[in-house]
Amino acid sequence: MPTFILGADHGGFSLKESVRKLLEQRAIRYEDLSQTLNEEDDYPLVAQRVAHHVAQQNEVFGILVCTSGLGMDIAANRVRGARAAVIRTTEEARLAREHNHANILVLGEAFTTPRQAAAILTTWLDTRPSYARRHVRRVHQMDEV
Repeated sequence: MPTFILGADHGGFSLKESVRKLLEQRAIRYEDLSQTLNEEDDYPLVAQRVAHHVAQQNEVFGILVCTSGLGMDIAANRVRGARAAVIRTTEEARLAREHNHANILVLGEAFTTPRQAAAILTTWLDTRPSYARRHVRRVHQMDEV
C-alpha cells in the first residue's frame, strides 16, 4: 500500500482535510506537510516540499490542494521526478495514472467537492500505470526535460 504526502495552502485546506479523513477511513498511510489554516502559507513552498518527498521515494505519492490546483501543479512540476497533474474528473485521474504515471494528484478546492475528490482518489488508487512502450517512452521524455 502506498504512502501519501499531503500538502495544502489556506485555499485548499478544507478539501485536504476531507481527503485526509478519506485516507484514514481506508487505512492508507499518509503524512501531512500542511501547516495550519493560514493565509501566509505560500503554495509554491508547500508544493515543492511534497514534490521533493515524492520524487525521492518509491511507492510515495503526493496530494496537493489549493484554490484552483494550478499554482500547486506548476510549482510541483519544477521538481525533477515529480509528475503532478491537476485532476477534476475520474477519467482524468485514470489517464494521468495510466498514461503519464502521475505521482502527485493536485486538486482545486474551488472546483472539486469532497464527494468528487473521494471518487477521484478512488480511481487514482485503483489505476496502475501502463507499461506499453509508447507510455514508457513518453514518461521518460518528460522526466528528461
